[in-house]
Amino acid sequence: MSIDRLDFRIVAFFSTHPRSSVAAAAKELGVARQTVQARLERLSAAGVVQGRESRLDPASLGYPVSAICRAQIDQRVGHEVVLARLREIPEVLDLYTVAGDFDLALRLVARSNEDLQRVLDHITTIPAVQRTSSEIVLRSHFHGRTLPLLDAATRDDESIGAQASRDRGGHNGGDGRHART
Repeated sequence: MSIDRLDFRIVAFFSTHPRSSVAAAAKELGVARQTVQARLERLSAAGVVQGRESRLDPASLGYPVSAICRAQIDQRVGHEVVLARLREIPEVLDLYTVAGDFDLALRLVARSNEDLQRVLDHITTIPAVQRTSSEIVLRSHFHGRTLPLLDAATRDDESIGAQASRDRGGHNGGDGRHART
């Protein structure tokens, strides 16, 4: 899917103002409300924008301890059994299948170090989990950072589009004259 700078500006606006209306975005960006609405629908349909929910701060909910846990599972049992059990644990916020020495990577939260031990013990009781390794997060520097990626993608698309236009003999900022056909 091609994403342009207006798409980037719309996504950036809603990333920093998640509760704003389409009308407020249109006013701020200087475009028609219908333009913002149509672009949001197109970006959502393509899977670029996935909802507009607010992010919660686990610490403000009483879960100040954060950890990364890696789990190795018995391949004969398979991932689905383990994934289903891990989905039942509310302290498991993110779950990834990974390649390497471990099979899964999880981001966990807990109320205390003792509570983290309880969560880790619970994970190790899941049949097929053979071993785990975990690290406590001391400080999070950023999370869910996608705007720089979107910015780079739209800049890449612009430079690719400009090159394609030049390759087709399109106007590239030269003397301003166009051939008539």
